Amino acid sequence: TGGPAWTIDVVNGDHFGIGSSSPAAQSGYPNISVPAGFVGELPVGVSFFAGKFEEAKLISIAYAFEQATKVRKAPQFIKALPTE
Repeated sequence: TGGPAWTIDVVNGDHFGIGSSSPAAQSGYPNISVPAGFVGELPVGVSFFAGKFEEAKLISIAYAFEQATKVRKAPQFIKALPTE
């Protein structure tokens, strides 16, 4: 999945690159993103891709990853992060 959130450039806006799910979206292949950890307070994820018609296999892999890592935390409100 994409990296942690970044500070928005108030003059030029966001610095978007190509998202990690773009190849799957363009090809029509299944993609799933699951929680992978945190950078400070910000959640990050990992994306898994699979071949044509392998959705069941992909869901099994994602579920196994979630169960093995147990990194998901319930969402909570956090105050705005300090600016640089």
